[in-house]
Amino acid sequence: MNIRITGSGSYIPNKAVANIDFAKHQFLDDDGRPLPYSNEVVAEKFKSITGIEERRYADDDLLTSDIAFFAAQKAIEDAGIDPETLDYIILAHNFGNVKQGAIQTDVVPSIASRVKHSLRIKNPKCVAYDILFGCPGWVEGVIQARAFIMSGMAKRCLVIGAETLSRVVDPHDRDSMIYSDGAGASVIEATDYEGGILAHASASYTYDEAYFLFFGNSFNKEHDPNVRYIKMYGRKIYEFALNHVPQAMKDCLDKSGVAIDDVKKVLIHQANEKMDEAIIHRFFKLYGKTPPERVMPMSIHKLGNSSVATVPTLYDLLIKGQIENQQLSKGDVLIFASVGAGMNINAFVYKI
Repeated sequence: MNIRITGSGSYIPNKAVANIDFAKHQFLDDDGRPLPYSNEVVAEKFKSITGIEERRYADDDLLTSDIAFFAAQKAIEDAGIDPETLDYIILAHNFGNVKQGAIQTDVVPSIASRVKHSLRIKNPKCVAYDILFGCPGWVEGVIQARAFIMSGMAKRCLVIGAETLSRVVDPHDRDSMIYSDGAGASVIEATDYEGGILAHASASYTYDEAYFLFFGNSFNKEHDPNVRYIKMYGRKIYEFALNHVPQAMKDCLDKSGVAIDDVKKVLIHQANEKMDEAIIHRFFKLYGKTPPERVMPMSIHKLGNSSVATVPTLYDLLIKGQIENQQLSKGDVLIFASVGAGMNINAFVYKI
């Protein structure tokens, strides 16, 4: 049984927000004091580290469930399937539906249920549920879909990653410049074709690392202390990722039986260009190798970090030839990998 991605789709919001658009923000440190340099310097340092030039925000009238639906429609159309034949809809997110300007999240009903409703699927045996797994949520959803299919519980699943992070960021925190909105979706099913998912790995590090990403108060001490925003310990996350993600990727690749020289692309969570580059170099170093040119396609420069949406969106753009100087061919081996809140890590090896 070969379990493959038979269709993909993504929704990239229309609203582009460039680094210069943060020029009028009052950035503060965690003690509430103004940063000792201008926003122009902040933006310059930010770009040099993260690689982000701009990011996309959803229109004010759209919710996470809306953009998830748009991506799902495209994936279903790409796969050429009847949505009534889906056995599971697995939707990864972190904050549910947050209306523009609101301070509450809405997850009743679940985001997956709303997408199933929007798809007008009548089949009650199509089970729709949400998964909260930090940025690696879509990858974990694919791993779960594979398990359902391998066990005989399903034949066809729809896995979606969608998020509107722009609505949960502290405008006084320079880290807010990292986050963006977007959605990506994939149809996963058993086929007779060679390839598909060859191996996978997941891990949760919670003993010391659980709160590296968390919900916390604004850096502006005058803000309502009961309103929380996404916060992170960037240096700790960077060190954690470099210490654990390369080995997790190696364990997964070794389990697949594929040689490192046969890996065509690594699709890694688009969080920070410098961090991703360091992870890739350390991963190949574990095999005594240096990374081949263009082994790591990037979308972060123009799309930012859309959490669970980054990897499926990257795959959708890549498979459809929409990333400059990057292409895929039948038989290519890819590694999908992600790291994020929890702290969670996962990966799977995939042959096109």
